[in-house]
Amino acid sequence: MASIVLKVAGLSRWVRHTLPSRALTTSTSRRSRVPGSLWKLGKLNHIAIAVPDIEKATSLYRDVLGATVSDKLPLPDHGVYTVFVELGNTKLELLHPLGDKSPISGFLQKNKSGGLHHICIEVEDINAAIAALRVKNIRTLSAMPQIGAHGKPVIFLHPKDCDGVLVELEEA
Repeated sequence: MASIVLKVAGLSRWVRHTLPSRALTTSTSRRSRVPGSLWKLGKLNHIAIAVPDIEKATSLYRDVLGATVSDKLPLPDHGVYTVFVELGNTKLELLHPLGDKSPISGFLQKNKSGGLHHICIEVEDINAAIAALRVKNIRTLSAMPQIGAHGKPVIFLHPKDCDGVLVELEEA
């Protein structure tokens, strides 16, 4: 219990009122209002950047900024080449089109210089996450998870359902 002193409007005296300590909280924890779930978001795995020239972008991060970068990896099932840039607490994923039907080609046609493509967040159980999100009318871009660049199941959430952000979920 805590006491607060209130000035009563129009009176020159003060009134002491005792309130439960939780009444003094100015904001309610969002977490306390969220019902329990079978899954939860984990850490940020990476931020993906579409690049028109993957060698030039790799050189920027490796040679100019001094980061550790992976080799260029082709992912034909996803229609991309990837290079990962290690940042310590997360990674950047450089994306470049692979093949005529690459989803990155369309992105780069609209954004000639490249730019932020998606964020990737880890989840413990991707199937539980997908089921729970679909119940909440969050669409996925594919019916089932696919194996991603890290050899783990991934799925993309529709950006129109995620405040304009393309979100990738990856099983941890």
